[in-house]
Amino acid sequence: MEEGSNLILGTDANFQKEVLEAEQPAIVDFWASWCGPCRMIAPAFEELSNQYAGKVKFVKLNVDENPKTPVNYGVRGIPTLIMFKGGKVVDQVIGAVPKGQLENIVKKALS
Repeated sequence: MEEGSNLILGTDANFQKEVLEAEQPAIVDFWASWCGPCRMIAPAFEELSNQYAGKVKFVKLNVDENPKTPVNYGVRGIPTLIMFKGGKVVDQVIGAVPKGQLENIVKKALS
């Protein structure tokens, strides 16, 4: 992740604090380095993290390095994006989606 990025590196260890206990909504990108579609949505995810800085947490969680959390949320395919609000899942999308669809999930969580 680049310097000055608003992305948070999620792990099995910090998931509770960074996502479930977050005061603002948090969207988690479950991804892996070998996943082509994951790399395709990464730029849009990062752009939105800058656009909604301070309003929504944008968390990237590598499923290979952190296998426990994806299992807890039934993640079977990647990329999977899950929106959390108040510690609960409020939205989910599987697969590479256009930036507009991703932004709609973010906007819905803020409303």
